[in-house]
Amino acid sequence: MPGGRRAGPTRTRQAIVDVARAQFAARGYDAVSLRAIAREAGVDPALVHHFFAAKAQLFAAAMELPFEPDAFVSALLAGDADTLGERLVRAVVELWDTPGACEGFLGLIRGAVTHSDAARLLREFLTRELLGRLAAAAAPDAAQARAALAGSQIVGLAMARKIVGIEPLASADPAWLAAAVGPTVQRYLTEPLPG
Repeated sequence: MPGGRRAGPTRTRQAIVDVARAQFAARGYDAVSLRAIAREAGVDPALVHHFFAAKAQLFAAAMELPFEPDAFVSALLAGDADTLGERLVRAVVELWDTPGACEGFLGLIRGAVTHSDAARLLREFLTRELLGRLAAAAAPDAAQARAALAGSQIVGLAMARKIVGIEPLASADPAWLAAAVGPTVQRYLTEPLPG
């Protein structure tokens, strides 16, 4: 395996992203390691870490997400715990509505409907890097169930607003959607669940 850096950092970074995109699509989020991506890209693992401090950052680049997952989660958790659901809904709706910003992620949601690999990739990323972390911080009991319940609302809202185009959800103001859907997400994240 070659050591050090290849010439042309832009090409090397893009080669790593391309390999990561293919590996995430083929194997899912959990089964892919930064070391395996480095091996297939023909670079030293330290170079992958140079460009991407964590797997979530590499996933964000591979899926062309307009946010860095760690920063997104940290910003949501920095606010009042009693309004986490509303802030989460508003944040994701505003991301989806940014022109060209979430095409990769929305494509993943479209693909998850018919392709089990895309469904696994979406599920693993949401539960490990976004909703799972929010749920564990908001109420550590049953974090997996809480993340799944919140995910049902977030993915369902993405389908209704951006893919199927159900009105008035498709054209509703993000603040209105946050007020309408946020309390349900909040309940899933923080209130007692059935035994």
